[in-house]
Amino acid sequence: MRKLFLSMVFGVLASGIVCAQESEEKLYYNDFHKWQVRLRGILVTPDESANIGLIGGDAAISKSFMPELDFTYYFTKNIAAELILGTTNHDVKAINTAVGNLDLGDVWLLPPTLTFQYHWNVEENVRPYVGAGFNYTIFYNAANGPIADNVDYENSFSPAMQFGIDFDISKRWFINIDAKYLFLSTDVEVDATSALGAVVNAEVDINPFIAGIGIGFKL
Repeated sequence: MRKLFLSMVFGVLASGIVCAQESEEKLYYNDFHKWQVRLRGILVTPDESANIGLIGGDAAISKSFMPELDFTYYFTKNIAAELILGTTNHDVKAINTAVGNLDLGDVWLLPPTLTFQYHWNVEENVRPYVGAGFNYTIFYNAANGPIADNVDYENSFSPAMQFGIDFDISKRWFINIDAKYLFLSTDVEVDATSALGAVVNAEVDINPFIAGIGIGFKL
């Protein structure tokens, strides 16, 4: 999934740079707004894997559907920065371990993400973009589940890639389709002293693919 997403982003970016010069006289460029806001519904699909000490096994992290809000500022008609805000909840399990499958409860993720984008026109009202940036994920309100006395997730920085399209439906309103991939990992400490007599440490790659659709407004 990661290789497919990256190849798609770089392929679209290459074609977009060629198209941008041909699009400068289109309607969008005559109706330029520096600020935009979008509200999306997003589906977060983890591409997880784990290295679990002592008991081995892997991680299983549930999908999550949540709203997402973002603000975009245009430095030029093509170059912009986007701040993405949202929070998601995920069930977490350790699977195929030496002691079976373990329910580790759930945890909330708050991953504010900043991307720098390149936008261009392919039609008067169709505006694709690609972006790259970084993310800082905060793990909070972890529920430990029946096995662990405590589960601690380490907050972490990660790179982010992005691809999307805006479809204008009026001079200010537009429909947005967006996809992101975060190269996200965390160190996890599971205190299972009561149930297993041990504290288990794990390195977990979450690597979520985030697909969203929503509506935007040019301020």
